[in-house]
Amino acid sequence: MVLDSAADTPLLLEATEVPPVFEENAAGRSPFLLTCDHYGRLIPHALGDLGLPASELARHIAWDIGIAGVAEQLSKHLDAHLIAQRYSRLVIDCNRPPCVASSIPVLSEATTVPGNEGLTRAAAEARRRAIFEPYHRRVAEVIDRRLREGMPTVLVSLHSFTPVYAGIARPWHVGTLYHRDTRLPPLLLQLFRGEGDLVVGDNEPYAVSDETDYTIPIHGEARGLMNSGIEIRQDLIADQAGERQWAERLARIFAEVEATLVKPRASHL
Repeated sequence: MVLDSAADTPLLLEATEVPPVFEENAAGRSPFLLTCDHYGRLIPHALGDLGLPASELARHIAWDIGIAGVAEQLSKHLDAHLIAQRYSRLVIDCNRPPCVASSIPVLSEATTVPGNEGLTRAAAEARRRAIFEPYHRRVAEVIDRRLREGMPTVLVSLHSFTPVYAGIARPWHVGTLYHRDTRLPPLLLQLFRGEGDLVVGDNEPYAVSDETDYTIPIHGEARGLMNSGIEIRQDLIADQAGERQWAERLARIFAEVEATLVKPRASHL
């Protein structure tokens, strides 16, 4: 077994495996920095299938269905840098503090994950070092560079959510998620509601907190950046047509955000 000499921790990913970080349009000049914590559903070879059938690994418990296509197309529309994470949230959830139980879930919704039961501290650390740390290190590096170069930076974390949870239908088409930022979310809510055909969630179906989230608290709030999470209902982006339509809608809305909130602020810096 190969060890990470820095911590005598087993190396999880083989040299031939796909790296965890995916980037699109790294030279983009948009003020929006897009992140996608649950972009992919890969599982390291060493972990097999985590003891789950293929049908479970295609569900929302493994990734955010539809958001990858939206994120990539939105990146192109906005000329925005996208940083995404390719491995399944069942291996390690890159939008959870590593110290919480949901970081490596033994139970996800109603599904037991056999491959996550009885993990040693070293095994959990191997997942963190292989997947969680490189992804968040890259996000931090990009923010550092943008701030050094004086680039306005607005963090937008892209996600999708299930139409039904615990047997209860969710009415929202899209949600704006936030915690401490009082600048961007109110404008997003106004613009989404102004579309006229959307049921819009105000911190629905989820709300951001330090206990349940990582990307926005650490990279957005702790750095003083304008930020928001965006949640799109999965049945709306379940095919390429839906992904394209929502990428175009978001691009139009974020162009208004830039004109209303970002450019006036940048002119006073």
